Amino acid sequence: MKKIILVFFATVLLISCVGNDKMILRDSIGKINKVMVVAKISDWTGDVGQEIRNTFGELQVGLPQPEPILSVSQVAPNGFSSMMKSSRNILMVLEGEQEGISVKKNVYAQPQTIVYLQAKNDEAIINVFNKNKEKIKRIFLDSDIAFTQSIFAKNKLDDSKYKTLQNLGISLTIPNKFNTVDDTGDFLWLRNHLTSGIAKSGSNNILVYSLPLEDGLQVADSIVVNRNKIGKKYIPGYKEGMYMITEEAYTPFIFDAVVDGKKAYETRGKWEVKGDFMAGPFVNYTVFDEKNNRLIVVEGFTYAPSVSKRAFLFELEAIAKSLKI
Repeated sequence: MKKIILVFFATVLLISCVGNDKMILRDSIGKINKVMVVAKISDWTGDVGQEIRNTFGELQVGLPQPEPILSVSQVAPNGFSSMMKSSRNILMVLEGEQEGISVKKNVYAQPQTIVYLQAKNDEAIINVFNKNKEKIKRIFLDSDIAFTQSIFAKNKLDDSKYKTLQNLGISLTIPNKFNTVDDTGDFLWLRNHLTSGIAKSGSNNILVYSLPLEDGLQVADSIVVNRNKIGKKYIPGYKEGMYMITEEAYTPFIFDAVVDGKKAYETRGKWEVKGDFMAGPFVNYTVFDEKNNRLIVVEGFTYAPSVSKRAFLFELEAIAKSLKI
């Protein structure tokens, strides 16, 4: 009888340990906007790999230097080691009778997003990928937005300290490395001085303000005009008559977007200081708040001469998309 009891408790203990191991996941690793592709070498060096590289390697619009939307690296299935399995974003290219894509979260680490791309041969894999490539890109980008926001939430600024956020009745997840430049009650400007590498003379900036919603059909056409007015009123250069404008020689890109469950426009382009040589990229979210008959504008702009700017702008995008009205 004693032996039976001992065996019973040993079995329960063993099951409990195995169960706990399955629930405890290591922390994922990898840079923001990078995807690990698990594919055979023959696929990666052939047409399959070419399609993936072309899609993920599309250039991000609005940046002064060419930078891809997503960076990629590849590993063969037999080299997909324990360390590789900790990657935060993974695309698995598989051959099988069932065709399509599927998504799983936190399989080997957390947070982690794995997209499984499966078809019966190379030609079918390419077809499935091309049908879903925009969706796949969005899955990885949204995953990194959520990850970035979770990092910022651990050390975020207190919204109650800012008159503009209180008056507008909105909240944002902004990391506490940002400092106040201006907070009028109608306009908020926060800045983070970049302190590492050759970008240490630059800064990341957040602007927040509202505009009346007069004619919804004209909103997209007036984004540049409105941001130029804001620049003239609130963002001066170092000499009188200098102020921020939208770069005149560069037409911004405007996309449909959704922020806080509301219709919005995402605008990407370059800013410059009128009469000066300062310039850089910006990303602007103009959000429809129809309940209050207004537009909420959250914009991020970067000044980081001579360095890549994709990562800086992505942080600003994550902050803007944390908007809650």
